[in-house]
Amino acid sequence: MTRTIGHFIGGKRVEGKSGRFGDIFDPNTGELQAKVALASKAELHEAVLNAKSAQPAWAAKNPQVRARVMMKFLELANQHREELALLISMEHGKTIPDALGDLQRGLEVAEFCTGIPHLLKGEFTDGAGPGIDMYSMRQPVGIAAGITPFNFPAMIPLWKAAPAIACGNAFILKPSERDPSCPMRLAELFIEAGLPPGILNVVNGDKEAVDAVLDDPDIAAIGFVGSTPIAHYVYSRGTANGKRVQCFGGAKNHMIVMPDADMDKAVDALIGAGYGSAGERCMAISVAVPVGEATANALVDKLIPRVEKLKVGLSTDREADYGPLVTKMHLDKVKSYIDLGIQEGAKLKVDGRGFKMQGYENGFFLGGSLFDNVTKDMRIYKEEIFGPVLSVVRAKTYEEGLELANDHEYGNGVAIFTRDGDAARDFASRVQVGMIGINVPIPVPLAYHTFGGWKRSAFGDLNQHGPDAVRFYTRTKTVTSRWPSGIKEGAQFSIPTMR
Repeated sequence: MTRTIGHFIGGKRVEGKSGRFGDIFDPNTGELQAKVALASKAELHEAVLNAKSAQPAWAAKNPQVRARVMMKFLELANQHREELALLISMEHGKTIPDALGDLQRGLEVAEFCTGIPHLLKGEFTDGAGPGIDMYSMRQPVGIAAGITPFNFPAMIPLWKAAPAIACGNAFILKPSERDPSCPMRLAELFIEAGLPPGILNVVNGDKEAVDAVLDDPDIAAIGFVGSTPIAHYVYSRGTANGKRVQCFGGAKNHMIVMPDADMDKAVDALIGAGYGSAGERCMAISVAVPVGEATANALVDKLIPRVEKLKVGLSTDREADYGPLVTKMHLDKVKSYIDLGIQEGAKLKVDGRGFKMQGYENGFFLGGSLFDNVTKDMRIYKEEIFGPVLSVVRAKTYEEGLELANDHEYGNGVAIFTRDGDAARDFASRVQVGMIGINVPIPVPLAYHTFGGWKRSAFGDLNQHGPDAVRFYTRTKTVTSRWPSGIKEGAQFSIPTMR
């Protein structure tokens, strides 16, 4: 009998009431493995009312109490690492080691949040005016929500929920309906760690649930990660409803390979960053930009055998380089981009479309593919493919390579491989992209910095995690204070100047 996944509301799992369900497939076999309830607007609002009831008492807890809950959650999550990784792997298709990495990068943000007593400290000015002191306080926004994607079922929900909860908010999580089991289990571990029921609710669903989040008047702040068209939709509708919204969208991450680069290290970087997790990462390198014909020829010659030898395996195969894609629909979409690249005139040096996993022919597997001589007018260059497909765009000069990254509509991540410090410094200064790697192919900042792209990769003023997360999930209240001193000054009708 197919298992059914409901929601997590009020500190426990509950069944869905809408009568609508989504299918969850095993990416390894292509078989249906579960049904997930798709929430109605009423069910979403039920979770919001639950959160609204619980939030004031949670906000009133002193910040070190909230930090201790986060510490206990970290302890429990680490005890259940293998279980959580398997949940991710079986629904998403990423390998167990990759799933463990997904979890770890999320837990690092929760770890950062154990310092919330320090992070929430305001500012104080003694004697700002005659007998007057000024101070600021950071207070929670109330109820926040997160709409998170399929490709990081642990990391991104934790990037959203952990700072919001640590700051004293209640949180509504709407994870991807393709792989909801890990977020549901994380919510259970938060309750076990001492989080009061109602502070973290997980509502599974599709567009109906998303629209309910965007329209609910009690939700004050929303974080989203997904494709750029949906990010723009969420940002526009959420802000139109008076909410604080941060949205992170698509990417087309370039890696500039300079003539002086260590070619072996550059190839290693491209193989890992381009094909890891089957390319289903917003920080994947999908465009290699070798500078000069000699560099391009050497790079492609080294890439071809490496791509041909990629080990595609079951998601439970710890020795596999990557596993299956998440759904049949997504597999077909990625294959259609490979077909398109051929039609557009790019040279397909390695074709992964014919790959079949023996004994798992109905699984969502795709071999690594490599295009050369891709040009900036091609759709396979302009659009995010989100699969194990790497495009080589040849640049005659460094300036041309820099221009490619600067002119692209996405500005999420970028990398340069070089031995020249001047070139690296110039690149970091001039490239119009939010996250930059210098001899680092996937420049994802650590938890105490902030993560965010530029241009159409991001909508909103503040980034994810780090200090920006505390700013996003709190409002600043500034107090000007004076106690009676016995001095009679009379009414003052001009604006106070503190002189």
